[in-house]
Amino acid sequence: MLPASSKNLNRLPPYLFVRLNTLKEKARALGLKIVDLGMGNPDRSTPSHVVEELVRSVKEETWTHRYPQTKGLPELRCAISDWYRRRFSVTLDPETEVLPLVGSKEGLAHLMFAYLSSGDVALVPSPCYPVHCNGVLLAGAKAHWMPLREENRFIPDLNKIPQVVARKARVMILNYPNNPTGAVLEGLDFLKQAVQFVKKYRCFVLYDNAYSEIAFDGYQAPSFLQIPEARRFGVEFHSFSKTYSMAGWRVAWACGNAEIIGKLAKFKSFLDYGIPGFLQKAAAAALNASQDCVSQVTELYHRRRDVLCEVLRGIGWHVQKPKASMYVWARLPEKFRKMGSLTFSEKLILSTGVVVSPGVGFGPYGEGYVRFALVCEESDIREAVARIGRFLNTKTSHPVPKLVSA
Repeated sequence: MLPASSKNLNRLPPYLFVRLNTLKEKARALGLKIVDLGMGNPDRSTPSHVVEELVRSVKEETWTHRYPQTKGLPELRCAISDWYRRRFSVTLDPETEVLPLVGSKEGLAHLMFAYLSSGDVALVPSPCYPVHCNGVLLAGAKAHWMPLREENRFIPDLNKIPQVVARKARVMILNYPNNPTGAVLEGLDFLKQAVQFVKKYRCFVLYDNAYSEIAFDGYQAPSFLQIPEARRFGVEFHSFSKTYSMAGWRVAWACGNAEIIGKLAKFKSFLDYGIPGFLQKAAAAALNASQDCVSQVTELYHRRRDVLCEVLRGIGWHVQKPKASMYVWARLPEKFRKMGSLTFSEKLILSTGVVVSPGVGFGPYGEGYVRFALVCEESDIREAVARIGRFLNTKTSHPVPKLVSA
């Protein structure tokens, strides 16, 4: 018999999207056509000039076939620094304050390992992107939930964090534009409050800004690093996945406080070799070239948002239009709330083939909601909502099979 897996691994629930994939296969076996609005997996191709730079580099720069350096190519770090200056008027030292990552999910988890030990506390929003919590648990630390409530615009109330918890906290995780709720920060007041909080309690902010460029209706997302003193007390994460439809490329970065960046780089140096050089060259091209491709993909998500919200309202499911992100966060229709978001989502898949993400999969305060990802053509969105409408008007639906936990 093999030994048991680690206690920290056993603390984690089955990964949400693995569970949804299992149900999708069952729905296909029932003959249902899947319309997947579950995972935030961009359906558009990476911009052609980025792909062309990748191909050129692979063919002409054979040194990129060798092991890369963990800290990343100077060319990519400078491109990130230049992009920050243009986008946020923030100056970064590309040598000490910028670190390319093998995707932000990896980097977020690695930072937890670099800074958290058994018994430490992390202040984690709920609902949240799952790795914000799972990285904490895998590091052996404890997550203290900061509830994101609709009545407070899905922004945590820092005054409600008990002092005994705040004094033990090592990190506060924040994410705006928010996944999964689509919430945004209007102005910089909350970020200023967060800086004062971590300054008082001697911890730091991990700010996940992966959706800053997917914004609508004239909204422009801020950077945490725009706040005076922020660089002394935190780091910010960005990703190429959504902005440039490069989810499969696994390229992201962290930037900000040089000491935190240095510790993350040290941890990564023991575990990975960094991003292949040809991917870094292509990522630099994405940042340095015209950003028309970003405007185009943002407009695409904008149209899909409007269509989804319009047709949902047409079946009596009223939702708020988010100002940013590629998600619509929707409270369950009243007659389904006692069912819970997980059971609702499971029944929806097996009855209609439509996939949405149950809110409880993003943490306990996500219960009562589901998340729609804007990753299908408008015609598929309309078809999905038509099926949902029929589902909402039926009294029974296909029974849900019991799943074996991973």
